[in-house]
Order: sequence, then C-alpha cells, then structure tokens
Amino acid sequence: MKNIKIFACPTAEEFTKEICETLNLPLGKVECYKFANDNNFVQFTETVREQDIFLIQTTMPPVNERIMELLIMIEAAKRASAQRINVVLPYYMYSRSDKKDQPRVPITAKLMAQLLETAGASRVITCDLHNPAIQAYFNIPCDRLTGQHILQAYFEGKQIENKVVVATDAGSSKKAYKYSTHFNCPIALIDKRRSSNDDKAIATNIIGDIKGKNAIIFDDEVSTAGTMVEAAKILKENGANKIYAACTHGILCGPAIERIKNSPIKELIVTNTVPLTKEKQIDKIKVLSIAPLFAEAIKRINEAKPLGDLFEFDK
Repeated sequence: MKNIKIFACPTAEEFTKEICETLNLPLGKVECYKFANDNNFVQFTETVREQDIFLIQTTMPPVNERIMELLIMIEAAKRASAQRINVVLPYYMYSRSDKKDQPRVPITAKLMAQLLETAGASRVITCDLHNPAIQAYFNIPCDRLTGQHILQAYFEGKQIENKVVVATDAGSSKKAYKYSTHFNCPIALIDKRRSSNDDKAIATNIIGDIKGKNAIIFDDEVSTAGTMVEAAKILKENGANKIYAACTHGILCGPAIERIKNSPIKELIVTNTVPLTKEKQIDKIKVLSIAPLFAEAIKRINEAKPLGDLFEFDK
C-alpha cells in the first residue's frame, strides 16, 4: 500500500484501531473538539497532501452530530489537498428513509449522499444497506460490503441441527432465502403488517413448518427490536424449539435491550458496525467484528485491486 492514511472520527476510534492493526498501519493523527459555542472543530495534525486517505465514522447516536463531524472532516481534508477522500460508513445513516412512500416526505438517504459528495468525498464504503438502490444515489463510487459471510460462519461453527431460516416479513424474504440456500435448510415467512411510522408491527401467521425446529431469524438491522421479538414470540407459540437471531447492524435503541432480555430469543448476533455501549452489552447479545472485512476492502482500494468477491450481489 502506498500514500495511505487512515483517520477516525471521535466515536469510531476503536473500530479504526482494529482496521489499522489488521493492516499494520498507524492511526492517523487528528484533533476533533467543540468550541464553547457548540461549534465543531477539526484539524489534521499531520500532512495529508496528495495522500489516499480513509475517514471512518460510526453513526451511533446522536446521529446528526456524527454527520457534522464527518462533513467537517471531509472539508478539512479537501482543503489540506488530500489526493482522494474515501469515506467509510459501516452503517449508512438515514438508510431507512430511502424512498418517497408517503405524501410530503423526504428521501433523506439521498440527501446524505449529496451532502457527502458536496463536502468533497471521492468514494463511500458501507455495508448491508437497508435498500441496495441507495448506491444509485451517488455520483461517486459507492462500495457495499456485506456481513452475511461473517454471520454464516458463526452459525456454521455452532452446528445447529434441524434448523429453519425465518424471514420476519416479505421484504426480508430474499435475504432469508440466501441464508437458507447456504445452510441447505427450509425457510419460513412471518406475515407481518406495519400500521404506522412508530415501529410497531403485528405478526399474524407463519408460512412454513417451524414446529420442533431451531429457528434463525436474519435481518439487516435491529432497531427497537419490536419486529424481531414479535417474530420470536409467534415462533415460540407455534412450536419452535430454540430461537436465534442475527443482523449486521445492532442499532438497539429505545426499549430494544429490555425487549430482548424478556424475549424467547436465545442469542442475538450482531456485528460492530455500530458501537455497543456498556449498558447494551448483555449475555444474550454477541458482537462479531466486521473490521477485518473493511480492512481488506481498504487495502484493495488503495492497491487498485478488485473488490468483487467481498460483495454479495442480489440475484
């Protein structure tokens, strides 16, 4: 690798350190703090002139604060004459606001893409977008990695017998089908209806045989855990044995932790695309690191090598 420097926004330091250790590179030096008037300040304390730089940011709450930190860091890098500014967003902010599905609502995911481009980003690297079409919102390269292989490897290691992969709704059925194909096991679908914007969903019945089987629920993210816990309850009521759940992005906001604690879910597996605070680190939740995957992507981008086998394209 040549002319490469990797920098962390304030909440992404642990994730970035892991990437740097994997690549045997030093963590870039940057100062980020706030003035007394609540304005953010960023200064690179080493040269980035003509460098291929990677700026890594998480989107842990408060999300809007994270966005401003990142935009200001991009601006600072551009004015410091960085050759290429690669933005690494393990979890893409506002990814669920991806379409105009109601009157007079914004497509905020596209607005985020426009802000990153306008600030000066040359490329964006993210993971398991809520809607893969978000890539088309960019006029710069946007690479979409996947945590699917990491989650698959974990469950292969557990050697769960008599399993069934469960889709929590019709929207996640394609992802569930991929997992069921990989594990060569049946698939089941929960008929779920969402009535409003308040994250409440009602599971009505199950399509497929789950009685006496060990169920694994896969999703791209878990936010308030309402959908996943409701799914686990209806699976248990209909005779499922052990119930596992897995997702790439463990947002786990609001009542999520309490819901998971009191649910029939035996284990929830997430990756570290969003840092898990101490109060969220309970016995039922296991965190797998996705940093080595991002490290490999960064290495290949810097060396102008293909990324194809790191992706999982929809088919």
